[in-house]
Amino acid sequence: MKKFLLIFLLLTVSAISGCSESNIIPKNSNSGDPQKIRLVITTSGADEGIDTLTALKIAELVEKDSGGKIKIEVYPNDKLAGGNTTKDVEELANGSVDFAIFPSGTYSAIDPGMAVATIPWIFSTYRDARKVIDETGGKYYEKILAKKGIVYLGSFHNGFRQIANNVRPIRMPEDFTDLKIRILGNRDTLHFFRMFNAVPVPMSTGELIDAMNKGSIDGHDIGLFQAYSRNLNNFEKYLTIWNYSYENYIIAATGKTFYQLDGDTQKLIREKVIQACEMSRNTIERSEREIKMKTAASGVEIIELTPEELQPFKDRARPLIEKLKEDYGEDACRAFNIK
Repeated sequence: MKKFLLIFLLLTVSAISGCSESNIIPKNSNSGDPQKIRLVITTSGADEGIDTLTALKIAELVEKDSGGKIKIEVYPNDKLAGGNTTKDVEELANGSVDFAIFPSGTYSAIDPGMAVATIPWIFSTYRDARKVIDETGGKYYEKILAKKGIVYLGSFHNGFRQIANNVRPIRMPEDFTDLKIRILGNRDTLHFFRMFNAVPVPMSTGELIDAMNKGSIDGHDIGLFQAYSRNLNNFEKYLTIWNYSYENYIIAATGKTFYQLDGDTQKLIREKVIQACEMSRNTIERSEREIKMKTAASGVEIIELTPEELQPFKDRARPLIEKLKEDYGEDACRAFNIK
């Protein structure tokens, strides 16, 4: 197990539970006890993914500070939806699960506006992303999700997306030509890589290793933490750091469950979610520095593009970026400080 995960894992609960639906006993029930709650949180990531680790941390913090009265059971890998992330999002919307942690782009299945933070190069650093989301971006998410009966609770990094491949170093736009690059099945990402004459191949993260072994793809578009947690550095020759797209996880609850809870319980859950989000943000930021060193030590050539080297990529993608700004609209761009 990677050393940089060890401390975080030790802070989490030791196991992922396997249970069913939520159970809420109101304060005014005949039990005579304070409100006791069993809740469910679903994630799309693997057991070691930062989303699942964050869910486990929330469960631990809430149980501890509620004196054991509130228990949250965690289901990774979209287990409650048979491994289907789109179905998992739908189940949050219809109230079949209590809480969920998904990438912001995944919530675009509910409303396309949820993916606005993924517009290329709108953030330069994690500090920028933190500031914008905490000050105005979170309110934008909250407004959109509320219309769907979903309660926005918090956000943390999934990471800046980088590009890795087995063919050649990528230092200029022309280096992408004819490379088969695995991407998530997002229309905007398809258009983005086609602008560099690459061949984008939509594919789930779970299929990556097999595809690289078979040579059906040349490389992939992924965050450093996610790639390293799945040992993808063992299948790469070149890694280009270009921070082209920021991706964040969003923690949300179905209103059907959340608004059944009393005010104190809602307040406690909100506080513990924010605490866990800050821990996960810090974990991503610290671990990426270590991941770069370990990746280089494993024999992967790392190319970190300077601002001057990045500019030709930004120039090539400019027409798409301008179109995305127009598509998302003034409110979204204002909320995320997109000029």
